[in-house]
Amino acid sequence: MATQQTGKINVQTENIFPIIKKFLYSEHEIFLRELISNAVDATTKLKALASIGDFKGELGDLRIEVKVDKKKKTLTVSDKGIGMTAEEIDKYINQIAFSSAEEFISRFKDKSDTEASQLIGHFGLGFYSAFMVADKVRIDSLSWEEGAEAVAWECDGSPEYVMKPSTKKSRGTDVTLFINKDNEEFLEEYRVLELSRKYCRFLPVEIVFGTEKISEKVEGEKDKDGNDVYKEVEKPRIINNTKPAWTKKPSELTDEDYKNFYRELYPMSLEEPLFWIHLNVDYPFKLTGILYFPKIKERIEVQREKIQLYCNQVFVTDSVEGIVPEFLTLLHGVIDSPDIPLNVSRSYLQSDPQVKKISNHIMKKVADKLEEIFKNNREEFEKKWDDIKVFIQYGMITEPKFYERAEKFYLFKDIDHKYYTLDEYKALIKPLQTDKDKNLVYLYSNNPDSEHAFISAAKEKGYNILLMDGVLDNHFINHLEMKLDKCRFVRVDSDVIEKLIPKEEESISKLTEEQKENVKKLFEEVIDKSNFTLVLENLSESELPVFITKPEYMRRMKDMSALGGGMPYLDTFPDQFNLVINTNHPTILHILEENDEEKRKNLAHQLKDLALLQQGLLKGEALTDFVKRSVEFIR
Repeated sequence: MATQQTGKINVQTENIFPIIKKFLYSEHEIFLRELISNAVDATTKLKALASIGDFKGELGDLRIEVKVDKKKKTLTVSDKGIGMTAEEIDKYINQIAFSSAEEFISRFKDKSDTEASQLIGHFGLGFYSAFMVADKVRIDSLSWEEGAEAVAWECDGSPEYVMKPSTKKSRGTDVTLFINKDNEEFLEEYRVLELSRKYCRFLPVEIVFGTEKISEKVEGEKDKDGNDVYKEVEKPRIINNTKPAWTKKPSELTDEDYKNFYRELYPMSLEEPLFWIHLNVDYPFKLTGILYFPKIKERIEVQREKIQLYCNQVFVTDSVEGIVPEFLTLLHGVIDSPDIPLNVSRSYLQSDPQVKKISNHIMKKVADKLEEIFKNNREEFEKKWDDIKVFIQYGMITEPKFYERAEKFYLFKDIDHKYYTLDEYKALIKPLQTDKDKNLVYLYSNNPDSEHAFISAAKEKGYNILLMDGVLDNHFINHLEMKLDKCRFVRVDSDVIEKLIPKEEESISKLTEEQKENVKKLFEEVIDKSNFTLVLENLSESELPVFITKPEYMRRMKDMSALGGGMPYLDTFPDQFNLVINTNHPTILHILEENDEEKRKNLAHQLKDLALLQQGLLKGEALTDFVKRSVEFIR
């Protein structure tokens, strides 16, 4: 370019740059990703030209370099790619980027901030992210084409620009940002290194930023003990891995390769993944990636935002809720797809049916993997079950299609730590745990220690009890009751076993109606009616004379409210219990036959307190009184 050219960028309004600075990106730091990504594109295009024979020169060292000069307050991104001519700068920088700016301005005026950031993605404003942090931006570029002249372009953030000959001697493009006062953090080496590693750590072209000292073996030298000799050398710092594991074929990777890549993604993780899925799809969309199953257990919230989304190895976001079903956000790993429609900030999904297809495919692959492990190595699957149960429950509750697949490999675990599929457990309990209304009754415990007496009573009758002590079990039980035909789930301490699984035959009471009324009056004097309901039952003599049950419905609703579901106002309600009197127990008859009214009342009080003690409900002054009363009885 022989002469200097000045002009206005093709935009009719003065308002476009303030809008860019305010709305183009949610975070100013994204500018570095955009500029390095452009440099990678230019380098990749040169490689493509060379591969088809259009470029016949030497490719040479194609590394991209990021440089900071604190004195000059500049940050420069340099590549050795295809470069640009003056005509191309005019076309791609001055014209195309703002060809729809007027339309953007008119549509922006009536939009909220959020809508504006979505809308801006329809316009080619990527390069102009630089103006969010710079007072001035300069481009120096030399095209790969034979006989091309180097050209410089400068703009200070207004529509005016200057284009003139450049002194640049080598092929490629240098973009230099003159960092403004408010963004001088981007002149600090640690900050640029942090951002480079965050956004560019897996780009396909090597990125150099500064130097680093490494220990290197000295070939041919040994110390006096015959050990290798090492020396410290300073070398260019390469901040990216150009061939991450997900870009390779599964056949090229060992289990250790997958684990090493997991450590590369999450260097602070103390646990290894349980297993992983390698995604590799070419049609009807392009999708690659590796998803890891971590040990989830109870830590649902801690696990989120561990899937990283890439577009052609450029980091986009770790907030992938719109791309994968919500329950899959508990997984770790990488998804890379050029077919996910993003706006210019690459941080917002644009509405597109393709995204739903990709989401469904990922869900299918996850279900395939789980089913494969279950079928091929059930013993290994059972060992991992406690670590993945929450994840699978979450998926079954929130995604009907996943529920259909997971029915085959979902496992119940009983209190004896044996595992059953839904069908296996149904077949196991059907002969015994069917009530008179032909419902299958799923007995469960979420605290076998505190519910031991009720578990023993159920086991004596040959019943099986599930262990349901997970963070999502209450929600999952409700979901299963809607899905499974003629079934109900009841905690083993929610009623006497005869009531939990009522049969056709009924027990006969040994007390007359008058005696029952006397028992009722006696125990009503010793209970707190705001928390306890008195219930008389005709039970076996082997059952306890008095015990406490916790009604299933209210307890379950309160538990769900505590976890953020159900009805929040239930948290303020007092706990409700049943005080169950076994009218067939000899002790109850003995109390009725006691002539001393005070002693009769103390015996009722003692039985009630024993029931409270069994449930861990006897505390404070009431516990002290119980101990004193017990000593008196013994004396």
